[in-house]
Amino acid sequence: MKISGVDIRPGNILEYEGGIWKVAKIQHTQPGKGGAFMQVEMKNLIDGRKTNVRFRSADTVERVRLDTKDFQYLYAEGDDLVFMDKDSYEQITIKKDIVGEAGDFLTDGMDVVLELWEERPISVELPEHVEATIVEADAVVKGQTASSSYKPAVLDNGVRVMVPPHITSGTRIVVHVYDREYVKRAD
Repeated sequence: MKISGVDIRPGNILEYEGGIWKVAKIQHTQPGKGGAFMQVEMKNLIDGRKTNVRFRSADTVERVRLDTKDFQYLYAEGDDLVFMDKDSYEQITIKKDIVGEAGDFLTDGMDVVLELWEERPISVELPEHVEATIVEADAVVKGQTASSSYKPAVLDNGVRVMVPPHITSGTRIVVHVYDREYVKRAD
């Protein structure tokens, strides 16, 4: 589907110069002289390169729709992650860098959504929130509890997060996967 250069939005997947690019940031500029344009920062979903491109309102670009499919995470094997198609039970192996930092939260049996372009995995979407156990939490400094200060803690998967002072080691909490932030105590 072709869209105008000024209709590009963050999160759009575009086909540009033979590659598949995800739009990270946009800035609409209307100079005093000349026509308006959209400054677009994009990341290549195949090789990870980043680029900045200027699109005028007369320019058109192909917007790509990715197929999504439900998979289940099985295990890690070196720099690869193995997932299973929940419909056909076929296994697929992808590189850890496709998942990015969110891969720290992958647990055996976790349901994820893979975005595919021409049957090739482009990205892995984890659940927004996951439960984790605190294995190490700093002690609260006396007098610090009156303010809304947070203290560092380490989760069972090795990720460091900031938690409220009342959270202690052994507590199960809910964490936002992509922001790596404490949400609430687990029920």
